[in-house]
Amino acid sequence: MLYVVLFFLIFSLYLYVVLGGADYGAGIVELFSSEENQKITKKTIYRVMGPVWEANHIWIIILIVILWIAFPAYYNIMVVNLHIPLTIVLLGVTLRGVAFVFRHYDAVIDNSQKLYDGMFKISSLITPIFLGMVFGALIGGKIKIVDDISTLTFYEAFIRPWFNVFSILVGLFFAALCAFLSSVLLIGESEKEVSKIYIRKANIATVIVFIVGLITFIYGYVFEHVFVQDFLQNNYALTFMLLSGGLLIPLRITIRKGRRVLSRFFAGLQVFLILLAALVSHFPDIIVTETSSISLLENIAPDSVIKVLGISLIIGGAIILPGLFHLLKSFKMIKILEQHNNRSI
Repeated sequence: MLYVVLFFLIFSLYLYVVLGGADYGAGIVELFSSEENQKITKKTIYRVMGPVWEANHIWIIILIVILWIAFPAYYNIMVVNLHIPLTIVLLGVTLRGVAFVFRHYDAVIDNSQKLYDGMFKISSLITPIFLGMVFGALIGGKIKIVDDISTLTFYEAFIRPWFNVFSILVGLFFAALCAFLSSVLLIGESEKEVSKIYIRKANIATVIVFIVGLITFIYGYVFEHVFVQDFLQNNYALTFMLLSGGLLIPLRITIRKGRRVLSRFFAGLQVFLILLAALVSHFPDIIVTETSSISLLENIAPDSVIKVLGISLIIGGAIILPGLFHLLKSFKMIKILEQHNNRSI
């Protein structure tokens, strides 16, 4: 049953990166657009993501619940040592949700709309950056694990693990990845002329993702980060990354031609390969501290708890996944399924 729990953990992580990432990326795309294109993007975002944007966050909730119940030691390190960036993420999600609603449903149209627009765009950028910084902190080797945390300074315990160059680079990489995912999604949700805007942005985002990812690896290698060194020595991780890099060619072709389904497929597959490469390079020792690596499977919950959790996830998945598919099909995918032709595929 442990494998069932691990499957749902990784599955939830992947779906949140793809769906939640595209959600955050929409605000990033809007932020880095001209005033005219911002108006177009704002309308497109509301039409495409309005009905489903809240559903995207279900995956991070499932992810947190699994960590809390099944892997309490891992969860404890995250919420204690990284409570500051996680709090900023929570605030970002909240402000983004408030701004998303009020900029469309506020009864009074005045200068407050500019405030809501600004809140939405800035929180859409800040939130994924800090989410990436959390992951960067977990693998960055700056976390100190001691029996008595009071022996550490506030900076050593709660600032240094995530506020460093490596974690910031990982955060920027995730934000760029979000913008890339959103641009690819919006290509298929726009008319031909408008889609050219998102084709251009998808190409730009692809280049930024590659450059920031390369800089992150070079920095990690130069400063001897354990995670990066182990990654480069793992044949499986390198293979997955090479496959991901190879997908850039068909991805760019499908993006340039505005192929809705194929571009989304290649983008999702590319993200899957990146996550898979990151996991296999150091799994199950996901947390890298100053002195050692901590396994996700250390000090896990008792077998009885894992069994109940696994059964609950299977039942919940059987209920949630069909409903989610129907939601996405009803509001997003149905156009493609009904209007498929050679160009749209």
